[in-house]
Amino acid sequence: MAKTDYYDLLGVKRGAAADELKKAYRKLAMQYHPDRNPGDKAAEQKFKDVNEAYDVLKDEQKRAAYDRFGHAAFENGGPGSGGGFGGFGFEGGIGDIFEQMFGEAMGGRRGGRSERGGADIRAGVEIELTQAFAGTKADVRVPTRVACDACSGTGSADKQAAADTCPTCNGAGRVRAQQGFFVVERTCPTCGGAGRSIRNPCRVCGGAGTVPRERTLSVTIPAGVEDGTRIRLSGEGEAGGRGAPPGDLYVHVAIRPHPIFQRDGANIFCRVPLRMAQAALGGEIEVPAIDGSRARVKIPAGTQTGDQFRLRNKGFSVLRSAQRGDMYIQVAVETPQSLTRRQRELLEEFEREGGGSASASPEHDGFFTKVREFFEGL
Repeated sequence: MAKTDYYDLLGVKRGAAADELKKAYRKLAMQYHPDRNPGDKAAEQKFKDVNEAYDVLKDEQKRAAYDRFGHAAFENGGPGSGGGFGGFGFEGGIGDIFEQMFGEAMGGRRGGRSERGGADIRAGVEIELTQAFAGTKADVRVPTRVACDACSGTGSADKQAAADTCPTCNGAGRVRAQQGFFVVERTCPTCGGAGRSIRNPCRVCGGAGTVPRERTLSVTIPAGVEDGTRIRLSGEGEAGGRGAPPGDLYVHVAIRPHPIFQRDGANIFCRVPLRMAQAALGGEIEVPAIDGSRARVKIPAGTQTGDQFRLRNKGFSVLRSAQRGDMYIQVAVETPQSLTRRQRELLEEFEREGGGSASASPEHDGFFTKVREFFEGL
């Protein structure tokens, strides 16, 4: 099957400027990112195709080759004949979307040495529904890498960044290789992008500048947070090697089910069982609200299972807003069980006094009237 034109994939014209390409790429990458489409193979493939297209078109040399030869420029021994996304140094696979957008970690940096920043970390925290309503702070323990104390993060035993120029990349931090029609640039495998090699490596960290360690961080979770929300803590990821910038920490929030309340966006639903006599005679009940207060609800006589009562502004808090949703009381009329002899006698007396009449049970009478008409019509 013929491959889709890269410009069509990104939804831009052939003469599109670099800013226009990047804007189109970011929009599509966010739309089809695997984190937003878990288990969706079609979205995952679209995400790969969009990355492949942008990886080619953002590079002047690759774009020129593509404009001249099309997809054939990367086939039959060309740079696209390797694995991954066309073989153009797309080192992260389906890596984090933020690295692609802001880190340019996919081979987009050129012209000088590029230190390898610390890796991003993902962690999870589970909170109660009431905590999600009011907001809370949660401690998160994460295994990470921190700056080595022995060498102050320099990687050098004498705590100074005494280093020799990397012989492989000559200090550039990146190496180039001729593949097909043009040159492909990748991170230097010898120095990891640092551009230099430590003369006297630290014995504790082996010259890396970082050591493994578990950290406990306090995360502020705002009121109104949704289940599955991802909170980013900038600079709280792994420390970068030899003074490079640290990565970020992404905390995924999970909310435990509540025994009384069910949340739907900014609204709260509460199922309240009523005794048969309560529903028939009417009255007033007291129900709890998610904020810990109490509310009184009038139950009209003849209330049926499924009837719903609305309490305005008693629902869930709205993220970054002082507003609140509504609370809905959902009634379920409970049929009595394990009757005493006297209770059975009273119910039988109620039935004899017309408890099953059309006025007392209009829905019951109406249904069986339709059943009778159905059989008569056969």
